[in-house]
Amino acid sequence: MSIRPVKHMSTATPTMEGAGVKLHRVFGFGDPSMTDPFLMMDDFRNDNPAEYIRGFPWHPHRGIETITYVLAGTVEHGDSLGNRGLLSAGDIQWMTAGSGIMHQEMPKGDFAGRMHGFQLWANLPSSLKMTAPRYQDVKSADIPVVVDDDGTAVRVICGDFWGKAGPVDGVAAEPIYLDVSVPPGKKKRLPVDTYRNAFAYVFAGSGTFRDASKPLGIRVEKEVNGEELNIRDMSGNRTLVVFDSGDEVTVQAGDDGVRFLLVSGKPIEEPVAWHGPIVMNSREEIMKAMRELQNGTFIKAAH
Repeated sequence: MSIRPVKHMSTATPTMEGAGVKLHRVFGFGDPSMTDPFLMMDDFRNDNPAEYIRGFPWHPHRGIETITYVLAGTVEHGDSLGNRGLLSAGDIQWMTAGSGIMHQEMPKGDFAGRMHGFQLWANLPSSLKMTAPRYQDVKSADIPVVVDDDGTAVRVICGDFWGKAGPVDGVAAEPIYLDVSVPPGKKKRLPVDTYRNAFAYVFAGSGTFRDASKPLGIRVEKEVNGEELNIRDMSGNRTLVVFDSGDEVTVQAGDDGVRFLLVSGKPIEEPVAWHGPIVMNSREEIMKAMRELQNGTFIKAAH
């Protein structure tokens, strides 16, 4: 077995989306080849309702799939096709925008005002860009959890892992999407198919993704008390770790344990042209989509 080395680390950066929602962008709108087939990921954990309550009013999507994973609070969604639903803590929604929909997502905090979750964008290959839109809404209770002997717990959202199959299926990139919790001080090896691109996103605790006897971390740029410092990072909260090739990921949990998303998918390796939430293969296709938005033909008949 070969351990995947770390080829890139970064911390999520604050940004604003929708009608003034403050969130952190994990990656996106840069070179998509590093995370292909995944295009963008946002961390929308926020404890201040004033910074998220205006939500994400009506906006178009085409050519992608969006994956929304809610940890706390609720997200009410609706679209131009008449679909409506409510995502609660632990739920996930996998939306295939395909040929195009108009969509809105309106968050609401829990009793403590917390609205926590993530949204990941997965690309569609050219052959499926104009496929019919669809949803897979999955309740928390339907997501299997597998616990290893050392206490490592994995929620299997999509794909097969440790003998469990996630409830989301029929997705173009054939992704594996896991929510992994490793207990304090434990070292864990997790299998990842050699031919997939893979990344981890740490959102609680700390650890290091190195095949080392004890945590060392690697040097990354981080902002500390308003200063940009080059420090030896222990892959803590809001850290993205992108892996090079290999068939295993290793993680050494810190003193408080570590919790992270582990996501992998088959690279599509096609040209990417995008304009916000519309992602196609060429500028001409983007221009066509914009014309259709203007003349009212963006939403296609059921097919």
